[in-house]
Amino acid sequence: MKYPAYIQDLIDHFSRFPSVGPKTAERYAFYLLNQPASKTQSLAQALQELPKKSRRCGQCRVFSDEDICSICSDNKRRQDLLCIVENSQDLTVIEKSKQFTGLYFILDGLLNTLENIGPEQLPITKLRDIIIKNKVQEIIIGLNFTLEGESTSLYLKKLFPDLKLTRLARGLPAGSDLEYADELTLANALKYRNNL
Repeated sequence: MKYPAYIQDLIDHFSRFPSVGPKTAERYAFYLLNQPASKTQSLAQALQELPKKSRRCGQCRVFSDEDICSICSDNKRRQDLLCIVENSQDLTVIEKSKQFTGLYFILDGLLNTLENIGPEQLPITKLRDIIIKNKVQEIIIGLNFTLEGESTSLYLKKLFPDLKLTRLARGLPAGSDLEYADELTLANALKYRNNL
């Protein structure tokens, strides 16, 4: 049986989410169809307001309520130590370890030739500005140990040859995402990081 267009459209939208296949997308769609109208309208309103309300910190680029997030505005944090991560979730996971006292920078992507993501799609100019402004002495590469993460790390090493670049220790499993690492593993990875 073919679903009505409005249901199929919803399934197609859910299918575009990361790690959501057609069957899971179908389950999500029918879950919503079986909810009271008030719940689906509340979800629709939250989705509609998302682009209007979401903003990024003007320095690290994390999603924030303020123009400058609480991490970047904290004078107790080391300004000369910068951890580069892929996304806001990775920043949050590292921050939960309570082992890092520097600042962050979010790339919001990694070099990926298959998806035509080159250096020009990454906020490299903004990164360079932050490094100069804060007189950064060390960059910690906090990217996932994937092909894209490794490629981006090597690119950053070439881009900033005069800076000390370190990498999270390989206590993190290769091919895994930072957001799934436990706090102890991340704390040890930060503490025993290696030169790049």
